[in-house]
Amino acid sequence: MEQKRPSYIEQIPRVDWEKTPASVQELVEGMGQEIESLKKQLAEVLIVQQQLEERVNRTSKNSSSPPSADPPGFGNKQEKKKSTKKRGGQPGHSGTSRDLYPIEECSCVIDHRPEECANCGEILNGSDTNPYRHQIVEIPPISPIVIEHRLHQLTCNLCGGTTRGTLPDEVNPSGYGVRVVALVALLSGVYRNSQRMVQSAMLEVFGISISLGTINKLRLEASDAVAGCVDEAKLYIQCSHVVGADETSFNQGNIDGSNPQQRKAWLWVAVTPLVTFFEIALTRCTAAAQNLLGENFCGILNSDRHGAYNWIDLERRQLCWAHLRREFIKMSERPGVSAQLGTALVKQQEKLFELWHRVRDGTLSRCDFVELVQEIRSSIKTTLVEADEYQITTREKTPLAKTVRTCRQLLKVESAMWLFVTTAGVEPTNNAAERAIRPAVIWRRTSFGSQTLAGSNFVARMLTVVTTLKSQRRNVLEFMTQAVIAARDGKLAPSLLPEVISSDESEDFLNVA
Repeated sequence: MEQKRPSYIEQIPRVDWEKTPASVQELVEGMGQEIESLKKQLAEVLIVQQQLEERVNRTSKNSSSPPSADPPGFGNKQEKKKSTKKRGGQPGHSGTSRDLYPIEECSCVIDHRPEECANCGEILNGSDTNPYRHQIVEIPPISPIVIEHRLHQLTCNLCGGTTRGTLPDEVNPSGYGVRVVALVALLSGVYRNSQRMVQSAMLEVFGISISLGTINKLRLEASDAVAGCVDEAKLYIQCSHVVGADETSFNQGNIDGSNPQQRKAWLWVAVTPLVTFFEIALTRCTAAAQNLLGENFCGILNSDRHGAYNWIDLERRQLCWAHLRREFIKMSERPGVSAQLGTALVKQQEKLFELWHRVRDGTLSRCDFVELVQEIRSSIKTTLVEADEYQITTREKTPLAKTVRTCRQLLKVESAMWLFVTTAGVEPTNNAAERAIRPAVIWRRTSFGSQTLAGSNFVARMLTVVTTLKSQRRNVLEFMTQAVIAARDGKLAPSLLPEVISSDESEDFLNVA
């Protein structure tokens, strides 16, 4: 049986090839094999090049990288023409001024009356019923209030034994008052200062000298003081109707032996309009998500496509369109068919958000919005199906293969992309959770995480307290002070829950509690 000639010599007529000397045939065959080998190597190199280019071109627009990681000059708009106006407020603008303190809060009021007329010099008498008010705000010299308790030791005349006096039950043995503890927690939790910076601030500003070990003890006392109200906030989250969730990596050491395998920790966040809850776990799997939201969570979840949330039914999920847009942009920046598919998806996403912004502005009704979105949804699904029809191998790494895999994954969860269209109170993006987690990311970068489980608990609890109180416009220092007072008295800490809860939410919360 005649052997089939190699593909690289098929173009040579059979007669000519048979007349070719054997040595030449061998040489041609060797060169052909080398060419085929070089073609394969070139294809592999091109794939690696495309992967590297995609990695180099990775920005906050086409990935989950933060804007701080963008290259210099990225996203800069075109320079505007230099304005001929002067800097500052322009003529005719409304203007603003600082708020004045009520007269009742002023430490001192000094009246200034003119003695004579500025025009003619006549002596002036009387008072102005509405004088111009100018206030000087000053901070008095700060000095700590030090109360010394002397424990006398007396000797018994009968047996010669000595007995020392004891502190009353209401005197805390730590040596520091509740406001000191609250202030240390405030400097650490709100302003994200390191323990050395807290130590320096307490000495420079308040004249209080504290060792680093004591600062750590005061932080832990503050953490324990708010533990109960933080658990209450977690229960409130698990009973909420709509919750946004997200997670980011976190570093936790093993000084206390709580992380012997040196596993990466993850900071989880669950967000509602008035209550936010943080938790640090040594896993990013489904178990951590169930612990965060509750295994019996029956609300609506707004999140990205992380697999840890897949235990929640698609009918109760809203995928973040900000993440979807990044995926579409990433596709559009790839060569060939991927660019066509990605560009089509980006255009439909932009149409969708133009309509959504009109809904938020009140210029488009919800009913009209639902009808207009049907065409956009159909177009996006058609594009995803078109990408799904391309045949790729399991381990293929070409740009088209990546695009096809992403589109196939999106097709599986396509129904979870549109819940916000028909359900009021559901946002199309998970920006609330990402904004809530941003201070935690900054804290992580400046402190390199925590070294113990107790340190991680302090971070999660303080983030919960601070973020929740800010959303409710409550004073953090006052809350922490009351929490420490309650803890030292053996009472319950003040609640983080909003004062006004709707009847439905209140009923659900009480049923679970």
